[in-house]
Amino acid sequence: MMHYLKNIMIAVVESMINKFEEDETRNQERQKKIQKEKSHSYRTDNCSDSDSSLNQSYKFCQGKLQLILDQLDPGQPKEVRYEALQTLCSAPPSDVLNCENWTTLCEKLTVSLSDPDPVFSDRILKFCAQTFLLSPLHMTKEIYTSLAKYLESYFLSRENHIPTLSAGVDITNPNMTRLLKKVRLLNEYQKEAPSFWIRHPEKYMEEIVESTLSLLTVKHNQSHVVSQKILDPIYFFALVDTKAVWFKKWMHAHYSRTTVLRLLETKYKSLVTTAIQQCVQYFEMCKTRKADETLGHSKHCRNKQKTFYYLGQELQYIYFIHSLCLLGRLLIYKQGRKLFPIKLKNKKGLVSLIDLLVLFTQLIYYSPSCPKMTSAAHSENYSPASMVTEVLWILSDQKECAVECLYNNIVIETLLQPIHNLMKGNEASPNCSETALIHIAGILARIASVEEGLILLLYGANMNSSEESPTGAHIIAQFSKKLLDEDISIFSGSEMLPVVKGAFISVCRHIYSTCEGLQVLITYNLHESIAKAWKKTSLLSERIPTPVEGSDSVSSVSQESQNIMAWEDNLLDDLLHFAATPKGLLLLQRTGAINECVTFIFNRYAKKLQVSRHKKFGYGVLVTRVASTAAGGIALKKSGFINELITELWSNLEYGRDDVRVTHPRTTPVDPIDRSCQKSFLALVNLLSYPAIYELVRNQDLPNKTEYSLREVPTCVIDIIDRLIILNSEAKIRSLFNYEQSHIFGLRLLSVICCDLDTLLLLEAQYQVSEMLLNAQEENILEISESHRDFIIDGLSVERNHVLVRINLVGGPLERILPPRLLEKSDNPYPWPMFSSYPLPNCYLSDITRNAGIKQEMGPKNKNTIFCVSGAMQRSVNNDLDKLLLCLKISDKQTEWIENCQRQFCKMMKAKPDIISGEALIELLEKFVLHLTESPSECYFPSVEYTATDANVKNESLSSVQQLGIKMTVRYGKFLSLLKDGAENDLTWVLKHCERFLKQQQTSIKSSLLCLQGNYAGHDWFVSSLFMIMLGDKEKTFQFLHQFSRLLTSAFLWLPRLHISSYLPNDTVESGIHPVYFCSTHYIEMLLKAELPLVFSAFHMSGFAPSQICLQWITQCFWNYLDWIEICHYIATCVFLGPDYQVYICIAVFKHLQQDILQHTQTQDLQVFLKEEALHGFRVSDYFEYMEILEQNYRTVLLRDMRNIRLQST
Repeated sequence: MMHYLKNIMIAVVESMINKFEEDETRNQERQKKIQKEKSHSYRTDNCSDSDSSLNQSYKFCQGKLQLILDQLDPGQPKEVRYEALQTLCSAPPSDVLNCENWTTLCEKLTVSLSDPDPVFSDRILKFCAQTFLLSPLHMTKEIYTSLAKYLESYFLSRENHIPTLSAGVDITNPNMTRLLKKVRLLNEYQKEAPSFWIRHPEKYMEEIVESTLSLLTVKHNQSHVVSQKILDPIYFFALVDTKAVWFKKWMHAHYSRTTVLRLLETKYKSLVTTAIQQCVQYFEMCKTRKADETLGHSKHCRNKQKTFYYLGQELQYIYFIHSLCLLGRLLIYKQGRKLFPIKLKNKKGLVSLIDLLVLFTQLIYYSPSCPKMTSAAHSENYSPASMVTEVLWILSDQKECAVECLYNNIVIETLLQPIHNLMKGNEASPNCSETALIHIAGILARIASVEEGLILLLYGANMNSSEESPTGAHIIAQFSKKLLDEDISIFSGSEMLPVVKGAFISVCRHIYSTCEGLQVLITYNLHESIAKAWKKTSLLSERIPTPVEGSDSVSSVSQESQNIMAWEDNLLDDLLHFAATPKGLLLLQRTGAINECVTFIFNRYAKKLQVSRHKKFGYGVLVTRVASTAAGGIALKKSGFINELITELWSNLEYGRDDVRVTHPRTTPVDPIDRSCQKSFLALVNLLSYPAIYELVRNQDLPNKTEYSLREVPTCVIDIIDRLIILNSEAKIRSLFNYEQSHIFGLRLLSVICCDLDTLLLLEAQYQVSEMLLNAQEENILEISESHRDFIIDGLSVERNHVLVRINLVGGPLERILPPRLLEKSDNPYPWPMFSSYPLPNCYLSDITRNAGIKQEMGPKNKNTIFCVSGAMQRSVNNDLDKLLLCLKISDKQTEWIENCQRQFCKMMKAKPDIISGEALIELLEKFVLHLTESPSECYFPSVEYTATDANVKNESLSSVQQLGIKMTVRYGKFLSLLKDGAENDLTWVLKHCERFLKQQQTSIKSSLLCLQGNYAGHDWFVSSLFMIMLGDKEKTFQFLHQFSRLLTSAFLWLPRLHISSYLPNDTVESGIHPVYFCSTHYIEMLLKAELPLVFSAFHMSGFAPSQICLQWITQCFWNYLDWIEICHYIATCVFLGPDYQVYICIAVFKHLQQDILQHTQTQDLQVFLKEEALHGFRVSDYFEYMEILEQNYRTVLLRDMRNIRLQST
């Protein structure tokens, strides 16, 4: 069988080879026949040089070219000259170029361009165009320079009738047509040459550039009367290339830009001078209103009659546009800006760079508006205001250029001048329109979007100036508020008014979406004005009648509804961007539009729409910030955002993408969290802050169904906990397609969100998370024999072991040891012991920190210390403490006394920070707070008498979260040897009395937020910390808290202090946002942007807000992030030096973590890193000098705002 097949294949192959040889022979014969016919035929194709010149060079020799030159002589008959030119056009360009008489031919062709016969001159231009298209640069360069020199001599010759400005240009005139063809040919080559001249010697490019600039700077002996001015070559170039595209291309590459700028500076500066002169003349014409009527009328007539005649005014305008584009491109580059200042004719003084920018700016509102008859494209591209705005936008996009040109007080004042006039009730300018204001707002928005420009608008050129004149930001805000409140009547009823409003609100949005900008604009209550306008627009959109089919009003109603809906969306977006800062989020919630704003985000997210140009990194940070509050969490749920996010997660985690072809099955995930689920994981981490979780899961039981359908998709946070985290039944396990991967995802999520201790206590209280994990570990035990059992080591057991240690062991970086999640490459891949019941194995407890905890008790009164300290060291310690304690007893002058205590405290923290601990810390805190409360000027809150007894609070119960927090505190305190048996009852006593004491200062409120219904929602970590500092002494702890509650610092260290407090404004209480968030974290972000801009940018790129992690740190007093001694120093520093040090310490932490933050931004896990990792190596004392610098720069502003949180009496 195989032999038979082989014979058949051999026969088939031989047949194919024979067929191929026959076809090849036939093709060769055909090609020979074609070549023979071509060699005897006469070529008439002028545009092809595809054939080789070998068959023609014998007939186009040196003598032939000389004959053509003789035949081109003007004295020859027309037919002879035509035939000679036809022969020249038929010859290959390479043959013509290689002839010795090529230079003479160029000269002859240049002279022949002046031939009165239009057909002959057109054929010469056709030859030039063919040469430009098919010849190398050194040949086209000679043609180009010859043509440029011809035009130069043409314009300088008095024999040629160049039209004057007053006569205008009729492009139907044969002479003008021929001239414009020559100019256009040059211009087309100008635009194409930069694409290939870099491949040739620089001298070719220099000759082309110089011949062009020489032509464009040709000047006639002009008459003193402008209307009698003879048109220069630049006017004709402007006609064929109005936007100076040739100059833009020449300036693009450094190769040609260097030559152009050098020649402009040394020989042809007049080109720049005349361009500026043209702009000045046009501006003066606009000011005197000579251009408006003529230009508008001429354009109107041209558009209506479709004539081909350019009036003098139109030529001036076209030349102005050309000059504007040329100057705008010139200013982008540093060497171009160095050409200024420039001297103009008939003008005193020099025109500086700023003078030119002021001129451009004034042109926006002085130049005439385009006639309504003009097409939309024409008005958009060539109206003076649009052209100037486009130029200024380009300048603003170049940072160095913008700093030199735009970020200047004079330019800003010029931009704001029409706004000044409008607010005074005057017309902005003789021709200022709504369109001009929109252009001005667009430029201001570009300026405000850059840090340098924003600072200029906020503070002016001199930030330390004592001038009281309002800065640009104030003027813009005032004008925007008047527009929103419809307090300006000049544009009332205009169709463009909403667009003007939106443009200026957009500028304000750039400002108030930054912390420093909001501080400047907050007094204008723009959020109230925008919310009022939105509510009004929302009512209008509801009243729009439903269009009836066949009615004439269908299109008008539809257009009206679209305009109203667009305006409504713009206003919602403007309101939403208040959430870009913590304090702005408070203002947004006060408007009552938080739900609608979040729905607006979700609608754009669901439609996969890009965010507006105002946000560089999308809505990620806004969503994270909204989720940091209780009301924001509810809004995200109502909008469907959380539902959509969880559905998308489930699809990626369990089902995979629908659009993946079945021929390519999904790869088995290698990472614990697959890349397809990473984005959803980070989004959930951002969303699940404690305020949001409390509102979403409080008092809600898990479904715990007996059976789950495979098509049953989770839609809320409770479902995620039930299906991915607490897998306590076979039904849940069987409902997962990818059980191990999905459960690991849930455990990783649990690990991150439980880093917030309040979240951990809530989940433990409601769902007994640790018990579920222990049971799962118990089920993962393999009985090897009756006396020996061992854990099965797999991905799930390792992950559970890590989570169990993390949630049950409290401590800083040196106080607890967390097992790794990865296996080791050794005989024992996982040496860490697993457990299925408490207590934890001792290997996870740090021996060093237990000794350190004992060391912290060392002080002047602690005689029984176990450490051997030398006598000299002990005396030094005692002397320093004695000095500080002595300061606490001297109180002749209150201010000097406080400063002296603070100075001594700082000295000790810098030199010997470990002294501030144990009994010494207790005595320092007690005496310092006691002396402060004795001074009325230092007391921020009034004194509240507390008379409740133990019997009064005996029957009161603490929340389950508080009770679990007490157990955690006592466990931590015993580990540090700070607390003894019975501490649990004592701490319970303290917390009950604190709740009773704070209730006396709370107000009654009706709210749908769960966090405002009853006592403080989380555990009181400050009281627990203070209880440990006081070594478990309940009387000392409560007495200190009672005194401390009068100080401003208590509002920021002790968070339950202001829970639904009567000292706060009602709208602040109803928002559920704590002053630590809208004040402390607001300034943390402001200082972070100023002091550590790279870190600030990293947060935005990660879609994570610094305020969220800082709120978590501060709420739990840095538990699990700092060692105990550093927590003591954090509290002591804020008590001694003021609440603003809370902000400085957070900035110091970010400074300490800067490199890690930048690295984890690249690996796209910044949120996880900041929440899970302790602050390794951070010591408060190491950053005291840095924090003192921050205090000098920012204390005044911070303390002023912190003192303004309380409701002021009127």
